[in-house]
Amino acid sequence: MTLPTLPWTGGCRCGDVRFSIAQPPLMTMACHCTGCQRMLGSAFSTSIAVPTPGFAVTQGTPVIGGLHGAQVRHHHCDRCKGWLFTRIEPDMGFVNIRATALDDAGWFVPFIETWTDEALPWMTTPARHRYAGFPPADAYPALIAEFGAE
Repeated sequence: MTLPTLPWTGGCRCGDVRFSIAQPPLMTMACHCTGCQRMLGSAFSTSIAVPTPGFAVTQGTPVIGGLHGAQVRHHHCDRCKGWLFTRIEPDMGFVNIRATALDDAGWFVPFIETWTDEALPWMTTPARHRYAGFPPADAYPALIAEFGAE
């Protein structure tokens, strides 16, 4: 996959919250969990895992929405309620940005699919790797290396 030149920019539907990405992604993915389906009203969510230092909110102040857990923080625009990105606390070194929040998401292709056991029966993507839940923790280094080698 050929990635566009960095930096990338994006934001919510109404434009109140804007962000930039200054480092290449670790991986791209599609999540089929019912939580993502319900938060987006769609068959799945798309994400780009970006190293934490490579992501910055450049305008506005996102609010926590969706799941209000102790560890997972879904950040939304307070005005239009668009789901923009997810952080895991404590910081695991990456931020998951919704691919469709990019100004130019035309290049996006999911590299992995997660929670395929909750996928709608007709939903498939061209992802190279598929997991019933999340990949095992020890699989991530090889997945990140494979994605980066492309």
